[in-house]
Amino acid sequence: MEPFVEHHGRAVALRRDDIDTDQILPGEFCKRVTKSGYQDGLFARWRAQGGFVLEEPRHTGATVLLAGRDFGIGSSREHAVWALRDGGFRAVVATGFGDIFRRNALNNGLVPVDLPTPVVEPLMDLAESAGGLTVTVDLRAGLLRWPGGEHPFTVDDRARARLLEGQDVIAETLLQDAAIAAYEARRPAWLPEIPRGAFDRARQQPADAVAGAAR
Repeated sequence: MEPFVEHHGRAVALRRDDIDTDQILPGEFCKRVTKSGYQDGLFARWRAQGGFVLEEPRHTGATVLLAGRDFGIGSSREHAVWALRDGGFRAVVATGFGDIFRRNALNNGLVPVDLPTPVVEPLMDLAESAGGLTVTVDLRAGLLRWPGGEHPFTVDDRARARLLEGQDVIAETLLQDAAIAAYEARRPAWLPEIPRGAFDRARQQPADAVAGAAR
């Protein structure tokens, strides 16, 4: 995974609250067996209606999505994050995220920037203006910067460390390969055995004693 330290990109505003994972990527696109190539499904139903903001030529190439409250709620589908990533987005700025979406995003190199509504809405205004808006997501410093302003944001420390190094959870686990190998080498070859005679003693107990123990 590509390290995420600082990203500088153009923002696009999606003025909607409670965007769920089925709206981000409709369920019919989740039948694929790959982890990439989902850009055609990103917001597919809204795109099909016409006049969708991401279809406007001036927003082509935007890499930071601005949204309303509670982005990514709904199901646990990781595909929603893959679709945003494949659609060119490196970060989503919103007021609140679905917990599972947040975790999936951090595991796949998409940075969720959680900011208060009074900060996000003026950024949307700027993104919709004739001049547009370019922002910088500085993960190392924990800052979102834009011309004339900045605001801090927080990311889980462990996830932040992985993103800075370009690691997912599997790569992080493999860093402990030597310790895992040492444990596997010294552990018993078989699972713990039931002491000899345990079954015989259990069978010899009176039925009423067994029933009493169960109660």
